[in-house]
Amino acid sequence: MQGKKKYQEKLFTQFLMSDRIPPENFYRRLKQALDLHFLYELTRSYYGESGQKSIDPTVFFKLCLVGYLENIISDRQLISHCSLRIDILYFLGYDIDEELPWHSTISRTRQLYPEAIFEEVFTRVLMMCIEKGMVSGHTQAIDSAPVKANASMDSLELKVPEEELEEHLKKIRQLSAMDKDKPIRKAKINKATPSQKTVSASKQELTAIKGRNKKWSKDQDQRPGAGNKGSKYTSNKTHYSPTDPDAKISVKPGKARKLNYMSQLSVDTGHHVITDIRAYMADKKDSQYLQDIVPRLKNRLNRQGLIWKNCVADTGYSDGENYAFLEKIGLTSYIPPHGTYKGGPEGFIYNKTYDHYVCPHVKIVLFKKVFNDYRTHTKKKEYRISSKICRACPMKRQCLGKTAQEKKFSVTYYREEYERNNQRVNSKRGRYMKSKRQSTVEPVFGTLTQFMGLRKINTIGIQQANKVMHLSAIAYNLKKYLKFISKVVRSDANSLTTYLTQNINNIWGEISWYNLFNNIEMR
Repeated sequence: MQGKKKYQEKLFTQFLMSDRIPPENFYRRLKQALDLHFLYELTRSYYGESGQKSIDPTVFFKLCLVGYLENIISDRQLISHCSLRIDILYFLGYDIDEELPWHSTISRTRQLYPEAIFEEVFTRVLMMCIEKGMVSGHTQAIDSAPVKANASMDSLELKVPEEELEEHLKKIRQLSAMDKDKPIRKAKINKATPSQKTVSASKQELTAIKGRNKKWSKDQDQRPGAGNKGSKYTSNKTHYSPTDPDAKISVKPGKARKLNYMSQLSVDTGHHVITDIRAYMADKKDSQYLQDIVPRLKNRLNRQGLIWKNCVADTGYSDGENYAFLEKIGLTSYIPPHGTYKGGPEGFIYNKTYDHYVCPHVKIVLFKKVFNDYRTHTKKKEYRISSKICRACPMKRQCLGKTAQEKKFSVTYYREEYERNNQRVNSKRGRYMKSKRQSTVEPVFGTLTQFMGLRKINTIGIQQANKVMHLSAIAYNLKKYLKFISKVVRSDANSLTTYLTQNINNIWGEISWYNLFNNIEMR
């Protein structure tokens, strides 16, 4: 007989969420594994002794983690999503008839807690991974990626002094055909400080911007993002965002210029656990942040009894000063050099004992001085040979060119550190480390940006961006943790089954002998 379901709401009902959620459910297992009670003591000083009760600190962090686990970056959408999921309500500690906190409460609480609270939660979760043997510690892969800021390029404003800069930009700025009739958007509130509004470019840098803009103006209408007024003829030296002054203009090859933050990530090569993450300004090179990342990460690993030995990174972190710094603190670097590095002119041989070069015609090029290159902001050594010697050289024209009278060149001050690092990078172990980095940190970044809510920063300011990145990394590590411990349980069970299967005959034989001896003793 055909059945027909009729539904009528009950006035009274007995319902336990724990009975409805299966044991293998992700959030049920996460509720059992994650203990956040330490937050009550950490956050107590940020509340008063009277007044209306706030959101529970553990509930706040759990709500934030759900957002990144579900790839939701909107607080309003997060509350709506959680209210429809019984397993998430059970994880949060809410009953089916309880209302969740208002979405604005999440934003206010995120601003209330300092960055140290979020870093402490990240460290506690990392400790859970270390206790289960998921972190080897000896090799760390470091990489970076831009994350879109919560600000529009259309709202960019010129830095002061306007009376000087405006005239300059009028001469060099050319709008594409599609932009001439579009209005320029203005921010409602200017959050920038006086220093952030001030021009930081020198005359030489402004001249470089002018030359770059002339080159771009030829194919401006065809460039990626040409329809966006703020995507061209802009520089952090001459423009700033009044909406989010900490967000900086950056660009990747083949993509439009955007306001971004830079996420610096460190991943352990053992089981791809994130060991460090932080938000930085996007207007600097990766190499300028390495000496801030390494001590923080090294201290965190040492406190957990782990010894860091190998530092693996891509070419963006290549710098002689970084190589020397890593050697000084006992770390072995596997960082490929950038394309501009040269150990000296082609055909010249370096003499380490006397610190000089020998040219192809066996003439000595002496060391003269150490200086700081104002263009690259790097420390260099200058070598020069007398014009009298060069005057009689048969290769003078090919070596010096048309105008130079003597051979003069500069080499990085950290040449020896470069050479030692290059020898490691080009070795068999160096090639292995490169493949390890590509298979470790790069997929982690892809997971965070595509599936863990890090495709865009939904807050304002670098401190808030740092909190967002830590929450995303915490969610990632927790997901790794639950997957790892479930594998361990299954593998232990399988190994026991395999052992019993392979040794069943021996076991039965031992039981038979045991029974035989018992029978003899009884007789």
